[in-house]
Amino acid sequence: MTPSRSSRAASSVRPLLVIVAVIVAMYLARQVLIPFAFALTLAFLLAPPVYALQKLHLPRFAAVLIAMTLTMAVVGGVGWAVADQLVTVAGDLPKYRQNIRNKIQSFHLPTKGVLAQATENVKQIGKELSAPPAPSAPARTKGRQAPAGPAEVQVVETENTGLSYVRELITPILGPVAEVGVVLVFAIFMLIKREDLRNRLIRLAGVGRLNVMTQALEDAAARVSRYLLLQVVVNAAFGVAFGAGLFFIGVPSALLWGLVAAIFRIVPYAGALIAASFPFLLSLAVFDGWLPPVLVLLLYSVLELALGSFLEPWLYGAHTGISSLAMLVTSVFWTVLWGLPGLILSTPLTVCVVVLGRYIPQLGFLHILLGEEAVLAPEEQLYQRLLALDHQEARDVADDFLKDHSLAELYETVFLPALGLAEMDRHKGALDPSREEYLFLNMNEMIAEYAEHVDVQKSDPPDEEMVLIATNEPPLRAATDLRVLCLAARDEADGISAAMLAQVLERAGFPTICLPVGIPLGEVQNLLQANSRDAICICAVPPLAFAHSRTLYKQLSVQVPGVAAIVAIWGMRGDLSRAKTHFDRGSTDTLATNFEDVLKSLNQIRATANPEVAAV
Repeated sequence: MTPSRSSRAASSVRPLLVIVAVIVAMYLARQVLIPFAFALTLAFLLAPPVYALQKLHLPRFAAVLIAMTLTMAVVGGVGWAVADQLVTVAGDLPKYRQNIRNKIQSFHLPTKGVLAQATENVKQIGKELSAPPAPSAPARTKGRQAPAGPAEVQVVETENTGLSYVRELITPILGPVAEVGVVLVFAIFMLIKREDLRNRLIRLAGVGRLNVMTQALEDAAARVSRYLLLQVVVNAAFGVAFGAGLFFIGVPSALLWGLVAAIFRIVPYAGALIAASFPFLLSLAVFDGWLPPVLVLLLYSVLELALGSFLEPWLYGAHTGISSLAMLVTSVFWTVLWGLPGLILSTPLTVCVVVLGRYIPQLGFLHILLGEEAVLAPEEQLYQRLLALDHQEARDVADDFLKDHSLAELYETVFLPALGLAEMDRHKGALDPSREEYLFLNMNEMIAEYAEHVDVQKSDPPDEEMVLIATNEPPLRAATDLRVLCLAARDEADGISAAMLAQVLERAGFPTICLPVGIPLGEVQNLLQANSRDAICICAVPPLAFAHSRTLYKQLSVQVPGVAAIVAIWGMRGDLSRAKTHFDRGSTDTLATNFEDVLKSLNQIRATANPEVAAV
C-alpha cells in the first residue's frame, strides 16, 4: 500500500476511533457528566428569564438567584401539591374495597367446563414436578450412631435505636438530594459565568475557528432552547387535555392526574404511559363497570397518538433538526449509556451531536445520519428512483416539487440536473443500457403527461421578466409569427431537454416545434424555407454539450446562414462571454444557460424583426 493510500485510510478511520474513545469516556465518567448535562439543560432553560431580568438593570448574580429561586419554588409547590393529592387518594382507597374485590374476582378462572379441567390438570402436573424427592433409607453406620438432625439456628435481632432508624430513613434520600444540589450549583455557575465558559470553548477550538465555533454555539443554544420550550408547551397541552378528559369521564382528582401526566412526559416514551396507569387503576377501583377504565385507556391512546406520532415529530424535527427515527434510535443509545437520565436528556444531547456534525467536517456523517434536512436534492432523488426502476416514486418526487413550484421550475431545477447526472454516468460507462433506456423513456412519459399541467397561481406575482416562465397563459403582448424550432444537439438527453423547452415556449406564447433526435439537416432546412420568420434553439445537456452544440451550430450556419440560432447549454458555468467567442457569428445572444436566457434572446430577436410588436 502506498503512503498516500495508508494516510487516507488512517484519516478515514481516525474519526471513528475518536468517537469510540469519547463514548467509553462518557460511560466511565457518567457520575460526573450526568449532573453536568442536567445543569447545562437547566441553564439553557433559565437563560431567557435571566436575560429578561438583566434588562431590568439587575446584576447578573441577582438575576440568576431570582430565576433559580422562583424555579425551585414552582417545582417545590407542584411537588407538594401532587404529594398531598396522592396521600388523599390513597386514604380514599378503602372506600372502594368492594369494587376492587369484585374486579379481582372477575379475573378468576372458571370452575367448570373444559378450560377449568385443563387448568386443574396443569396445576396437578406442576405440583408433582415441584414435589421434593422421597427420602432414601438411612445408610447403616458401622460402629457409630447416625448423626442427629440439623441444629436449630436462632436469629437474634439487635435493638433498633432512634439514631439507627433516622439513619435508615435518611440514607436513601441523601444520594438524590446530593445530585440535585450538584446540578443546581453547576447551573448557577454556568449562568453566572456564561461568557467566560463560551470564550474558553472558543479558545479550546482555536482562534482560527472563531466563526465556526460562534455559529455552532449559537445554533446549539437556539435549538436546545426551542426544544425545551416546545416540550413545556406540548406537555402542558397533553396534561390539560388528559385532565379534562378524565374530568368528563368522572375519575376523581382529574386535575391531579393531568398535572402528573404533564410532569411525567419529561421522560420520553415511558413517562406518559406510567402517568396514565394511575388514573386507570383508580378507575378500576372507583367504578363498578368496565366502561370508565376503557375510556381512560382510549383517551390516553388518542392523545399520545396525536401528539407522539404527529405533532411532536413535526415540531421537534423542524425546530431541533433531528429526524424522527434518529430521536428513537438515540433515545435507546443514551438510555443504554446513562440509564434513565440518558433517556430524559436524549434529545438535548442529540441536538449537540447534530450541531457538531454540521460544523465539523470530520463528523459530517453524524449530521447526515441524524439530521432532519434532506440528504438528497430533488434532482438526485428523481435520478436515484429512476435508476431503481421505480417510476411511481420518481413521479411522487416531481409531484411534491410541483406543489410549491411551477412546471418550468420543475424542468429547470429537477429534470435538467437529473439528465446531467445521467449523462455523466453514461459517458463514464457507469450507466447500464437497460437502465438508461428506462430512465429516458420514463422522463419522456412524465414530460408528455405534464403538458396539460396547470400551475398554482401565487398571491405575489413574479417580476415581468419571470412572468413568461411562471405562468401558463401567453404573455400580454401582440401576436407574433416568430416560430421556434427546438433541436437536440446530439443524443436522447438533449432531445428530452428540447421537449421541455418546447413546452415552456408554448406557454410563453411562441409557436414551437420540437424536432426529433437525429433529424437530417436537410429536413430542418426545408422547414426553415417554408417560413422565413423562424428561430432555432439547439439544446444540449452537459458534460459534452459544448462540443456537440458547437458542431451542430457550425453546420446550420453553413446550410442556413440567415436563420437566428440560440445555443442552450443547460447549467453551464464559467465565463459565458469567452464561451461565445467559440461560435462563428459571435452574437451576444447566441449562448443561453437557462429558460430565462432563451426567452430574453427570443424577445430580442422578435423585437429586431418586428419593432411595432416590441413597442406594445
